[in-house]
Amino acid sequence: MPSVLITGANRGIGLAFAHSFAADGWRVHACCRDPDGAEDLAALSVVMASADTAGAVMLHRLDVTDGSRIAGLSRELADEAIDVLVNNAGVMGPGTGFGEMDYDGWLPVFETNTLAPMRMAEGFVEQVAKSGRKLIVNISSIMGSLGENADGGAIIYRSSKAALNMVSKSLSAELAPRGITVIVFHPGWVSTDMGGPDAAVTPGESVEGMRAVIERVTPNDSGRFFNFDGHEIQW
Repeated sequence: MPSVLITGANRGIGLAFAHSFAADGWRVHACCRDPDGAEDLAALSVVMASADTAGAVMLHRLDVTDGSRIAGLSRELADEAIDVLVNNAGVMGPGTGFGEMDYDGWLPVFETNTLAPMRMAEGFVEQVAKSGRKLIVNISSIMGSLGENADGGAIIYRSSKAALNMVSKSLSAELAPRGITVIVFHPGWVSTDMGGPDAAVTPGESVEGMRAVIERVTPNDSGRFFNFDGHEIQW
C-alpha cells in the first residue's frame, strides 16, 4: 500500500487530498494542529477503517512551526516509507500593504509557508527516500511567481510563497542524488477559508488535477512549478 503524509489535512485542500488518496487505497498520514477538533477528518478515518478496499487514514497532531514536534513525529514514523510528502499547510497572514506593513505579522507567515515545508523535508527525507515514489509536493501559489506579478499587493503572502519556490528549487537539486523528486503547485483559486466563497475551483477539482500531475511526474520534472491543471508556471 503506497503511503502519503499531508500537512494541514483537516480542511480545504488538505482534507480533499486525504479523501482522494484514501479512496485510491493509499495509507494516509493526515496531520493537523488539533486532531480532536478535526471532525471531518476523524469521520473519514472511521469510514476508511470500515471499508474493505479503501486505504487507511491515521491522524497525527502536528504544528508545522514546531520543529521539535516534527522531529518527534518523524521518530514515530521512522519505519514508514512515505511515497509522497504533501506540504499543504499555509496561512495568508496580514493583508496590509505598502505604508502600513505589519512587520510583526510577517515572520509568522514565513514560519508556516516557508520554513515549515523545509523542516518537513529535512524531517522526513529518510522516509521519502526509502519509498517507491520518492516525491515531495509543496503547495505554493501563483502569487509567489515573480514573472506573474504585475499588480503588486499581498506582499507578505507573496514573499513567503516566492521564498518557498526557491526552497523547492534548491531541494530539487540537492535531493536529486537520492532519487527524490520535488515539485511545486499553484492549486488554483480554491473555495476554501483562505480562497473565499467566490473562488472558481472547488478543493476536489483542485486535488483531482494535482493528483493527475502527481501520477505522471518523473525525476525529470523535479524543480518544476505546475498549475493544478498541469500547465507550467514561470518562476
